[in-house]
Amino acid sequence: MLVKGYLAALFLSLAVFQANAEEVVTPVGLEYCTVCHGAQLKGNENIQAPRLSGLSDWYLERQLLNFKNRVRGDHPDNLTGGEMMLMAKNLSEQEIKDIVKWVVSTESPKPMATVEGDIKAGEALFQTCAACHGANAKGNEMLGAPNLSGLNDWYIFNQLNYFRLGMRGTHTADTYGQQMRAVSSVITSEKDAANLAAYIHQLK
Repeated sequence: MLVKGYLAALFLSLAVFQANAEEVVTPVGLEYCTVCHGAQLKGNENIQAPRLSGLSDWYLERQLLNFKNRVRGDHPDNLTGGEMMLMAKNLSEQEIKDIVKWVVSTESPKPMATVEGDIKAGEALFQTCAACHGANAKGNEMLGAPNLSGLNDWYIFNQLNYFRLGMRGTHTADTYGQQMRAVSSVITSEKDAANLAAYIHQLK
């Protein structure tokens, strides 16, 4: 009876494992994502590839479509954005959905702080951001505002400067990017961007 019970439990475990394996389809060509973003998608500062685990599916899909359609990354000074456009341009909509499904299934540790900034000054600046991203920067799908908590602070710093300098959010089809660019007018310098990135990173 014990053997039969063990076998029944084993078959049940295998069935659950198989069902879970079928839920998350590993897209063909996935190695290209992991080469830059890492096996756990925890990011790589050396090549400016951000941590992806922790981002919402709707936001990831929107950004991949933006890269594919040259809505994001087309500025000549945005080198990493240009690389992402090349990676995404031949993806089908189904492949994008498969990639998104895989990304949201991964987990990685929260990145360490790398940007030095004035937390108090960053908190004051964040009051404008909180209207869309929330007090804890967890995001709001209804407003199209992504989760910022858990992103690399250096990535936040870079993107804030991209918006500030008109390197992101200028395309007419990038509605949410245009909104971010307008709101980022409160960021007047790299120092402001560093303060804000440092504040967002320490949020729980």
